[in-house]
Amino acid sequence: MFSKTTFQELSSKYNEPDWLINERLEAFNLIEKLLLPKMQQFKYSDWPLTVNNDFALEQSALKISDNSELEENKVICQDIFEASKQYPEIVQKYLNSVSHFNEDKLLAYNTAFMNNGLFLYIPDNVEIQEPIEIELVQNSMSKSALISHIVIVVGKNSKAKFIQHLSTVGHEKNLANLVVEVQALAGSNVEFSSLDEMEENTTLYFNRRANLARDAHVEWNVAFMNDCNTVGDLASELLGEGSYAYSKAIAITTGNQKVAVNNRVINRGPHSTGLINQRGVLLEDSRLIFNGIGQIVHGAHGSKADQQNRVLMMSDTAQGDANPLLLIDENDVIAAHAASVGPVDSIQMNYLMSRGIPYAQAERMVIHGFLDPVLGAIPKGKVKDRMLAISERKLINGQRSYYKNKK
Repeated sequence: MFSKTTFQELSSKYNEPDWLINERLEAFNLIEKLLLPKMQQFKYSDWPLTVNNDFALEQSALKISDNSELEENKVICQDIFEASKQYPEIVQKYLNSVSHFNEDKLLAYNTAFMNNGLFLYIPDNVEIQEPIEIELVQNSMSKSALISHIVIVVGKNSKAKFIQHLSTVGHEKNLANLVVEVQALAGSNVEFSSLDEMEENTTLYFNRRANLARDAHVEWNVAFMNDCNTVGDLASELLGEGSYAYSKAIAITTGNQKVAVNNRVINRGPHSTGLINQRGVLLEDSRLIFNGIGQIVHGAHGSKADQQNRVLMMSDTAQGDANPLLLIDENDVIAAHAASVGPVDSIQMNYLMSRGIPYAQAERMVIHGFLDPVLGAIPKGKVKDRMLAISERKLINGQRSYYKNKK
């Protein structure tokens, strides 16, 4: 049975500061009182997303690629537990400042049982040219939940690109609870790209959220290439005047996989712009739900909210939904949405096949073009190469399964 003493003993073993121990305990006491995050038209209450046994602060592998610019510009980029000791005031200020642990059960669980994380702090007026890359590998050789928390703070008028690669080793059934918080201060520019390829025996919850100050710019490029059941929230809060967020996500689902994503952009500051572009490809017996939520609150005059949610059905037995939602509470705004669910474009297929390209290859070419709004935005490098290879493999395997069942 977990108690205050349990957390104090475990946290003291790793010399955690008192404020972090107290936050863990406060969050733990809320877990049973709070509800799961809302996910429209999707039931996941029976998923194993909280486990209270065998808790320890032993970390899965977290690797930060070498980048000489970080030290030169006095950037803090280190394990979140070490940062909490060396820079306690800064970490305490920004940890849980975007995603608050009292919002729902899974955010509270993340704070209480966090065993992995990164703290990245970029001072004002700094431009990092090379992308900051991290690899996070869940160790599923044994029972070991991955509870990760990444905090990114980009100072005023600073600029940075961040690339994350998530993967799994081993095949033990485990949960993963992954939170990313981005604080984009005034005039900053942030690009966050992620390749998610967790193993099928993982059950994944994610929460990636950004707060944008005046004239800040945040661009999300997320590729859900997991083989596991996945549910989560991608959100941008446009707090400052003139702030801009472009939230792009793609997913390729296979087997009996179930995936549901809330992609939200909330315009709170005047003259802010919130864009959503989601593309999904469904294979075999999988299910995918994209909920696109654009909200312009009262006072955000002169703002824009636009979204596209498009799903390609590559199997007769797959289930896909693209659900656009606009919540507008202000005049003098521009708001629009588009949604589609259907097969590969026959005109594009006929064009490629008329040039001698075999059907299956032509189909994959059309799909890659369909996914390019996100794939094309990922910075060149090994993560992008890996992303392209995974998408090609998933499509080939899905085609083989479909044609085999058709015989």
